[in-house]
Amino acid sequence: MPAPYSLDLRQKAITALEAGHSKAAVSRLMGIGTTTLTEWHNRYRASGEVAAKQGYQQGHSHKITDWEAFRAFAATHGDKTQAEMAQLWPEEISEDTMGRALKRIGFTRKKRAISTPKETRKNAKPTTLS
Repeated sequence: MPAPYSLDLRQKAITALEAGHSKAAVSRLMGIGTTTLTEWHNRYRASGEVAAKQGYQQGHSHKITDWEAFRAFAATHGDKTQAEMAQLWPEEISEDTMGRALKRIGFTRKKRAISTPKETRKNAKPTTLS
């Protein structure tokens, strides 16, 4: 996300609009989009404030905050699938979030042993039924 316009520029633009200049002229002069200028002017008329919005959340909220407790949970319930672990977690959490959290703590597991099939002889003739 780009940085917000400076407070000084915002104040100058609103002052120019309040002085009677058109939005198109102020927009061209200051290099601001007319939509942006309209939003600033509407906010100024509603609240008297032109400063950039602050305090809003950026990014998603993290469902898991206590990672030590989560490691213990993963060690206890490591035999279950991600979907089952998501249902057992005390808070509501999705299966995908559970998978990302397990990956973050480096938790891996094998659900079954891997067996390799016997190799067939390279020169063996295929058998046919007659």
